[in-house]
Amino acid sequence: MTIKVLGYGATQVKANLAPLHFERREVRADDVEIEILYCGVCHSDLHQVENDWGMSHYPLVPGHEIVGKVVKVGDKVTKFKVGDIAGVGCIVDSCRHCSPCEHGLEQYCEAGFIETYNGIDPHDNMPTYGGYSERIIVSERFALKIPKGIPLEAAAPLLCAGITTWSPLKHWQVGKNTRVAVVGLGGLGHMAIKLAKGLGAEVTLFTRSKNKSSDAIRLGADHIVLSTDEAQMQAVKGKFDVIIDTVPNVHDINPYLATLSLNGTIVLVGYLGPLEPFVHSFDLISGRKTVAGSMIGGIPETQEMLDFCAEHGISSDVEVINIQYINQAFARMKKSDVKYRFVIDMQSLKQDK
Repeated sequence: MTIKVLGYGATQVKANLAPLHFERREVRADDVEIEILYCGVCHSDLHQVENDWGMSHYPLVPGHEIVGKVVKVGDKVTKFKVGDIAGVGCIVDSCRHCSPCEHGLEQYCEAGFIETYNGIDPHDNMPTYGGYSERIIVSERFALKIPKGIPLEAAAPLLCAGITTWSPLKHWQVGKNTRVAVVGLGGLGHMAIKLAKGLGAEVTLFTRSKNKSSDAIRLGADHIVLSTDEAQMQAVKGKFDVIIDTVPNVHDINPYLATLSLNGTIVLVGYLGPLEPFVHSFDLISGRKTVAGSMIGGIPETQEMLDFCAEHGISSDVEVINIQYINQAFARMKKSDVKYRFVIDMQSLKQDK
């Protein structure tokens, strides 16, 4: 059995998003049905719509930063009740039994996790569709509790931008007396600054733009380094324990390696693709440095991050839009013209009914 749902989607590569009717499964015993109130707009939504990674399937309904109200629960659901506020991030299922899954690291599921959109649900072989829509149905195991104290619209991007930066900060044990640098000030970068500062770290922003300094300080950065200024880069040589690199396109990471301390790590979270130019191995060998990568986060650490944000008054900086504005938002996102995340008020979808 299926239910009919209205959303916004693309029917072919690089097509504008437009109203689209599609089908979701009925609620299973362990499912919750969520009426979507807000959905964040991630840069990966744009990549998927335009098939930049060569893996998109159409029709495609984007959106994996979902916050809404539970309107129906299955017979075996114990985690949620009707009326609860719940969230859905990038993962809606996994094999559930491999070692990563058993340790709450579903993002590294050995069978491959099921994406919130542009995936296939193995239980019924139906395509998954994302949060640019009226509602979503998901196993309670992959739904998050949105704690009180976080504005719902500002909570949505935490489910991707937040957890993508939280996971490496926790894995590399960032806390007091840790010196953290963030490369790039966008959707991911602004959350990396807030979360690292919340964990007690000394935080520096690497940027190519002088005009981002005041905003970075407002977000919690202690220092700003202009990465195009050789003198400023020389001044921070060997300083940082952890660098979170959020830049989403090809760039040279070698200048940042020189700023890592002994045993320091640069973690790539923004760019998917080959490193160009080559990393200079001498910079790694001479300081036992590491180039690492990190991808979103599992369900337990995502809930941990949400609870931490509620406790410390941390949320995303957002610009709320109507769904009818989404194509203009994509165009602005290409130009980095947003501070720092678009979030769709999904109640605006009612205008298309």
